[in-house]
Amino acid sequence: MKIAVLKERRFNETRVAATPDTVKKLAALKHTVAIETGAGMTAGIRDEDYISAGATIGSASDVLGGADIVFKVRAPYAAELATYPKGAGLAALLEPYAAKAEAAGYAAAGITAIAMEFVPRITRAQSMDVLSSQSNLAGYKAVIDAAAYYGRAIPMMMTAAGTIAPARIFVMGAGVAGLQALATARRLGAIVSA
Repeated sequence: MKIAVLKERRFNETRVAATPDTVKKLAALKHTVAIETGAGMTAGIRDEDYISAGATIGSASDVLGGADIVFKVRAPYAAELATYPKGAGLAALLEPYAAKAEAAGYAAAGITAIAMEFVPRITRAQSMDVLSSQSNLAGYKAVIDAAAYYGRAIPMMMTAAGTIAPARIFVMGAGVAGLQALATARRLGAIVSA
């Protein structure tokens, strides 16, 4: 099976749908992985890293040629979708409830679309659970961003000039994101509540 991984074209999207580690796993399963030139740049992944992992690198048209499935982080724009091979699959965060016209566009283009948001959140599917993994990262990033905005020390600091009390962080919600936020704030040395 040929898997195509394209550069994300949506504004401010820095993620990429495959890493060198996932390319190695797919190559070990005898799949061909083709990645668009520069697809991983915004995520800090060089083309050479993908090549070392077993992928081929090329232009979007080269990558899409003969592709059985396209991996994306976010849904493609209509103009991009028009370049996909008819009959190919598409796996991405597609926001199917909010983007009904786009869903009809996949059908019209002959694309089998898989909305990764709909992967069941069960134990057997945890390795494909994009909602939990991205919520986990969001909880972590929320605390890091809050710490930068706060502008003072988070942990208790004892100096010759005196003691700085630890920051008090209140996390609203204790779902996947909230639990990660709690853990991250604790690791930074804050007094944490939820």
